[in-house]
Amino acid sequence: MAYELEEQEAIGRRIKRRRLGLGMAQADLGQAVRKSQAWVSKVEAGRIELDRTGLINMIAAALHCHPNDLISRPYLGSPSDEQWQPAAASILRELRRYDLTPVFDGIPRSSAALWADMTRLHRLRDSAANVAILRSLPDLLREAHALADRSRGHEREEAFGIYAVCCKFAHTSAHALGHSELVATACDRASWASRLSGDPVLPAVADWMRVWDMWATADWSDAMALADKALAGIEAEYERGEPRALRAWGAIQLRAAVSAARANNKAETEHRIGLARQAADRADAAGSEPFDDRHSLTFSSGNVTIHGISVALEMSDQRRALALNHQADPGQIEALPHSRQGHHRMDLARAYLWDGDRRRALTELRQAEDLAPQLVRNHPIARATLRKIVYAERAATRQQLRGMSSRFHLDDQDLFS
Repeated sequence: MAYELEEQEAIGRRIKRRRLGLGMAQADLGQAVRKSQAWVSKVEAGRIELDRTGLINMIAAALHCHPNDLISRPYLGSPSDEQWQPAAASILRELRRYDLTPVFDGIPRSSAALWADMTRLHRLRDSAANVAILRSLPDLLREAHALADRSRGHEREEAFGIYAVCCKFAHTSAHALGHSELVATACDRASWASRLSGDPVLPAVADWMRVWDMWATADWSDAMALADKALAGIEAEYERGEPRALRAWGAIQLRAAVSAARANNKAETEHRIGLARQAADRADAAGSEPFDDRHSLTFSSGNVTIHGISVALEMSDQRRALALNHQADPGQIEALPHSRQGHHRMDLARAYLWDGDRRRALTELRQAEDLAPQLVRNHPIARATLRKIVYAERAATRQQLRGMSSRFHLDDQDLFS
């Protein structure tokens, strides 16, 4: 059996080994994640597929470990897929020496030149090219650090802003590739640099990153509290209609909506989606005047729509998710970056699979892979969805063959043992 098809059983074994190491009974683990002892037993035996991120996070939190420890992420891949590891190590070295004298030969470029260089990272992010992003970051971080060390006033603040946004790119890519140490360090340094940037919205963006990290330990209430703290920090700019604040406000409300959905709080989830939609409407009403979107936040009416579908799935309501998708404006979704469209197609694959339509689920999963191959091939939910389809197709084929063998009077039961 291929590695990918053995993987779910391996996840069950990891859960069992961790549980036994803690001296925890199956019933106690089940109680912690609001499931039965029999359910835990089936998970450990590899008979139940873990296809909800929130559920994986809850199990990991109950077992006092990181979700990556259970799903063995980053996954095995081709040699070219693993070439991001040296870049990640280089980024970590730079982030660890944030308060030391920068090591940089020559004179760093101006902040304007560095911001212009960052536009390439925006494009890479939109296509979910996470390996290319990580390879680009060590030199950019080093140069921004050097500029902050050698400048004063506004130029120094701009350098710290560049450093913080580089940390955001590192954080997003590390999440996608499964490098938990880089995730934590990048988030911490983004918070530090954002406070020195002179940018009134950037600290809220750093908190937006932290909310994501809190999901790993299933701290839904803390994630909501942090989102509210971030929102309070930019409320004045949001009320004035400052474009970057509108985007940050909406993006944080969407993170709060996901947190509420994972806590199974339907009313709060819908409230937060509504607040995000208000922000999107305000941004749309402001027109298409160009502005410096230096924070690289994906926020639009289309993004609100796909989050509405995603949170419906978080609460196990695939019928609502599919209905919302049917009502959605295709143009709004197609305008989203490929990375966001890839996530959306993964969600639709789950929804169709849960609704019994394996063929449509596979079609959506293929489209997700075409849109954002690095993201989808390394995503635990995409992998879990594909395994479910494969197992179901196997079972259906075996049943058809059993019927045919009976009609053909084949008595060799070893065929199906």
